[in-house]
Amino acid sequence: MASARRGRGGGGVNGVVRPRPRDRGDGGGSMAGRVAVLAFCVAGIWSAYIYQGVLQETLSTKRFGPEARRFEHLAFLNFAQNVVCFVWSFIMIKLWSGGSSPAGRAPLWKYWGVSVTNTIGPTMGIEALKYISYPAQVLAKSSKMIPVMLMGTVLYGVKYTFPEYLCTFLVAGGMSSFALLKTSSKTIKKLANPNAPLGYTLCFLNLAFDGYTNSTQDLIKSRFPKTNPWDIMLGMNLWGTIYNAVIMFVAPLLFSNWPYANGFEAVKFCQDNPEVAWDIFYFCLCGAVGQNFIFLTISRFGSLTNTTITTTRKFMSIVVSSVISGNPLSPKQWGSVVMVFSGLSIQIYLKWKKKKGREHKE
Repeated sequence: MASARRGRGGGGVNGVVRPRPRDRGDGGGSMAGRVAVLAFCVAGIWSAYIYQGVLQETLSTKRFGPEARRFEHLAFLNFAQNVVCFVWSFIMIKLWSGGSSPAGRAPLWKYWGVSVTNTIGPTMGIEALKYISYPAQVLAKSSKMIPVMLMGTVLYGVKYTFPEYLCTFLVAGGMSSFALLKTSSKTIKKLANPNAPLGYTLCFLNLAFDGYTNSTQDLIKSRFPKTNPWDIMLGMNLWGTIYNAVIMFVAPLLFSNWPYANGFEAVKFCQDNPEVAWDIFYFCLCGAVGQNFIFLTISRFGSLTNTTITTTRKFMSIVVSSVISGNPLSPKQWGSVVMVFSGLSIQIYLKWKKKKGREHKE
């Protein structure tokens, strides 16, 4: 799913940095009240992002209109997401931060550089759906820990424990076996241009750009500590809207053979097929709403709880895709899926154990 993005552990298709309170949460309210709020957060994150995934897959595989045409302009989803999230974050800032001083908050021009990678990365992730199935894309994007560990070991000499290497082995092994196993002919027929190597390459480039985006956003947050998530969301999506508008609406006017996404053709397709326009709007709205639940989860229960919820959500997205959207997986492919999420589950447990150790020392 493209989405509002995506900071660490979130769904979101726009790389938004999540707030960083203490991982133990605020601890307020009765146990029953906290359980109710947690259930509300889980339901909100799951429903928003799973439905967004269904819409993303529908837009990439379905044929529309009497001529049974595909919506080929998937990069337009990123532009639409930028616009909706920009408006959403502007409204939220006015509602919750209307009277606060801008002092200590990052100015909007600070986001112009990192917004380049935040524009390119999600576009690559969405474009990958032309070449690989949605479950394959979810698994590929779940393997973010692999390049992180490789970069840490090769460039910085970081030492990892055996359980951390075991996590990486499970994720890498599951991802590799899934990629090598034969995809069903029914799934292949739904893809616009089946090309597994290109699709997986786009997914891993998406991860690389997301990694740079996340680290740069963290740097901006540390230099301007009063910057809140809505400020970051506003700045990122403002520049993302400008960049995508230039790429899809200005460049085609300047170059007659513009080879990339054409915004005019995307708008014309939506005019001819209103169903597509509504799907795009709901897709963008899901990303914006999902981010609200992510912010609420982290502020009340901490980032580790949010990571757990979003990881299980990815698994459920694959299940829903296979059941509803008609992407059947073979038993061996399901085994690969289990391997990947077993590795991610162990990683979550190790983080939880480390957090408990820190709390005990305090």
